[in-house]
Amino acid sequence: MKRLLYILTCLLAIGAVQALPVPDSFLPQRVETATTGPAAQGAEGRIVFIAGNSDAVFNVYSITGQLIKVVRVGADQRASVDFPKGFYIVKCNSQWSRKVVVR
Repeated sequence: MKRLLYILTCLLAIGAVQALPVPDSFLPQRVETATTGPAAQGAEGRIVFIAGNSDAVFNVYSITGQLIKVVRVGADQRASVDFPKGFYIVKCNSQWSRKVVVR
């Protein structure tokens, strides 16, 4: 068994074996739930801000650390703001920060 795993690992490493398709029954099912907390998502030419259950303040920083924009979103609301392509750091209510990519 160890020898078989070793051979498969080597073949995968050199790219000789293609990934096998995984049946849908093995994949986790996506469950749509209401957003309870704030979120920020990058999209085509913009960032979408979602407040969640309460008001949220999002600070958008450039990758160099300069504050670019402050976005305030009311409870259960969402806002979309246009940004040039690039990487941004979004900080929400001083609770969390995430890297967001605008394509």
